Amino acid sequence: MMTPAAARQLAAYNRWMNDKLYQAAASLPDDALHAERSAFFGSLFGTLSHIVVGDTVWLRRFATLPYGAEVLQPVRFWPQPAALDARPAANLAELAALRHQLDTAIEQWATTLDERVLAQDLAYRSMRGDTCVKALGGVLLHFFNHQTHHRGQASTLLTQAGVDVGVTDLLALLPDTATTIR
Repeated sequence: MMTPAAARQLAAYNRWMNDKLYQAAASLPDDALHAERSAFFGSLFGTLSHIVVGDTVWLRRFATLPYGAEVLQPVRFWPQPAALDARPAANLAELAALRHQLDTAIEQWATTLDERVLAQDLAYRSMRGDTCVKALGGVLLHFFNHQTHHRGQASTLLTQAGVDVGVTDLLALLPDTATTIR
């Protein structure tokens, strides 16, 4: 299950990877950014938009929790995306600004998580309107896994466009715990 330390580590990884992806995406001309590439969300811009949409939907839900969601209150008042393929921004610069705000909120919220917060259930309505109640720890695993999944797609789309994102492994952020190998 999710621990407070794991949530903080995944929030840091999330920002690091998003910074890398947006920097790489900014090197592309607009037509390449929006080119249909037969990805689930069409283009690189569509894929990056979907990650912003998904994070917005989840953070708005997390902001309703009775414990630990105070730092998410500004996101609670963002417009609810109408669909998972919505385009919350007109261009990459606007999308990057939203991404930065979301990553800041995620990192700030991760610092507030403790065992009491993670033990909560989250009640919400799915995008289809279904009522759901799930353990927050498991939902957070999904939240971070969803980002990683679609960032992998974005990384592939960038590679196909001739842009090397560089190292993408979480392992690159983990500190060594010993100085010698035995």
